[in-house]
Amino acid sequence: MSNPAETEPEPGLSRRPVEIVTALILIGLAGLVLWDSYGRGAGWDNGPENGFFPARVGWLFLAASLFILVQSFRSENKIFVTWEQLKQVTRVLGPLVLFVALIQPLGLYVASAAFILVFMGVVGTSRWWSILLTAILVPIVCFWVFELQFRVPLPKGPLEAALGY
Repeated sequence: MSNPAETEPEPGLSRRPVEIVTALILIGLAGLVLWDSYGRGAGWDNGPENGFFPARVGWLFLAASLFILVQSFRSENKIFVTWEQLKQVTRVLGPLVLFVALIQPLGLYVASAAFILVFMGVVGTSRWWSILLTAILVPIVCFWVFELQFRVPLPKGPLEAALGY
């Protein structure tokens, strides 16, 4: 008797739409490079103008993107990623996007603490006290190393301003 899980593929996101969307995004980026290059001047007037080399790269980028688009229609439409796999990626990507979004308004150290709290809480299986301790100690140690020892200024927010940094 065969296992039903072996005969039926897991549901998920198909490969073809992912490749089409990726190709269209890359075509848009190539168009942006070409538009900017020709706006700067992509010719050769007693030497290359500012946009000459970026325009050549843009044309190659556009050709490769169009190739990806054509190939996406010719390839077999398999499952690119299952919904369960995509859920795992989202569990990691969500806290990372939150971290990047919080750096500007809160500063790197507070955003790092928030990232550690959310990431360890969502992905990890640690105890609450170890998550909290890590979220407090890691940014403090990083602040001591970068700001006080190496004197490397990193983005700071209202908390650091209130503490005089």
